[in-house]
Amino acid sequence: MTSETAAPVGPFYDALHANYIVTLGDKLDSPTSYEGAVTEHLRVSGVYWSLAALALLRTEGEVDDLMGLTKPIQAATDGTDENKIRSAIVDWVFQCYDARVGGFGGNCSGENPHDAHLLYTLSALQVLAISNSLDDERLDKDAIANYVSSLQNEDGSFSGDEWGEIDTRFTYIAFSCLALLGKLPLPDWNNSNSTQVVSEEKPIIDTYKAVKYIMSCRNFDGGFGCVPGAESHAGQVFTCVGALSIAQSLHLLEDADLLSWWLAERQCDSGGLNGRPEKQADVCYSWWILSALSILGRVDWINTGKLGQFILNCQDDEDGGIADRPMDMPDVYHTFFGLCGLSLIGQLEKIGNKEGQNYRQIDPVFALPTDVVSRLGLKAQVIRNGGVDVEKRLQLHSILDI
Repeated sequence: MTSETAAPVGPFYDALHANYIVTLGDKLDSPTSYEGAVTEHLRVSGVYWSLAALALLRTEGEVDDLMGLTKPIQAATDGTDENKIRSAIVDWVFQCYDARVGGFGGNCSGENPHDAHLLYTLSALQVLAISNSLDDERLDKDAIANYVSSLQNEDGSFSGDEWGEIDTRFTYIAFSCLALLGKLPLPDWNNSNSTQVVSEEKPIIDTYKAVKYIMSCRNFDGGFGCVPGAESHAGQVFTCVGALSIAQSLHLLEDADLLSWWLAERQCDSGGLNGRPEKQADVCYSWWILSALSILGRVDWINTGKLGQFILNCQDDEDGGIADRPMDMPDVYHTFFGLCGLSLIGQLEKIGNKEGQNYRQIDPVFALPTDVVSRLGLKAQVIRNGGVDVEKRLQLHSILDI
């Protein structure tokens, strides 16, 4: 099975996309903004999508300048080191910290954070990672790790918050949070009957049980659902495969071909990808499916040229941004994941105009630029399929040969 890898035809609106992202905050904060009103509850995630999208288009220094990311803490005249900087965005992220439980909410009202949720906790940590602020003295890593731990259930699953919704997404999120904090214990697969994990201290979570729960959500078609017995969905596939990757447990996927075939079957006649059978293509699945196929070593199982063209067709050629489908309104969520898709199929550099400079790449496991993943020393696991060389971005991680 081979992939058509010809570069898609058509312009890539690099400058428009960057401007769309940079000006989005002011638009959403407008009291007359409908989009701002309906997304107010998930603003932390919106900041992550914005920063990460811009990070794929610009260098770290350019992102800093465009977003007004840093500012002096105090005037240098009072003795403060003028090289010491604090991010205005990071200051706001910390206002969303819910000290009552140890996690982050999706926004804040004045000085009052919204209730904490596992999803927004990861988004906050991802913003801090991109901003090189995970060592900020205000970040209570132990409290956040304990918050994540408090959401693990007896069967190994994770709830999203204290009110108890269970979803395999939250297992990936929990693993990602703890990995970013440097506190994720790994299963000891040398003793397959053991529920213990490799750690000098009592583990913060039972990773072994969490991985076993993920595998209980696998279906006959090779995919994964949100809970055991639920329909396979591409979003759930990424979160389950990504969680197994972070936990160095991809060997449990005994039939990766079956799963990869299900993912490849998600490509529609338009070239786009859908999330499950008989649904329309949507740009966001360029991330959910390509990231999983990247981890599984099987990106060449889809027609990447047609997918790249589909993503380009979803661009707004007047105001910038990428929509879910051609002719729809763009939003930052689909803009980020559309750029991720172009990055994962290696098309950003072919269609963009950076005057010889390379675009930053996205890591398919952690959804962060690869230079950020490298700086943080994050390690996951990817599959080398049939001896095919692993692309450079994946060489950050350990390789499982099958």
